[in-house]
Amino acid sequence: MLVDHRTYKIKPGHMNTHLAIYEEFGLKAQWKHLGEPHAYMFAESGAMNSLVHQWVYKDAVDRAARRAEMMKDPDWLIYVKKLAESALLVDQQTSLMVPAKFSPQLKK
Repeated sequence: MLVDHRTYKIKPGHMNTHLAIYEEFGLKAQWKHLGEPHAYMFAESGAMNSLVHQWVYKDAVDRAARRAEMMKDPDWLIYVKKLAESALLVDQQTSLMVPAKFSPQLKK
């Protein structure tokens, strides 16, 4: 199992606008290729203006194949364009993570 853990920093005061752009233009295309996320959350306290989502893959090959297909999808590319035009994304960090041998995710 491989978890793609992504943390995005959104321009202060614009989380709802960012989420609306994703919901309208990105969600359907992304979920079509990657499946439903393990988590999709934004900060209520602490590191405000942060958005975290996690995608689960069998392994790095599975991740690469699914993301490559998504990057060819015209609907996804429209979202990427809308996101860039919005200028709301301040920073992105991606961590590829594997579960510890005692992780509950491995028991499923």
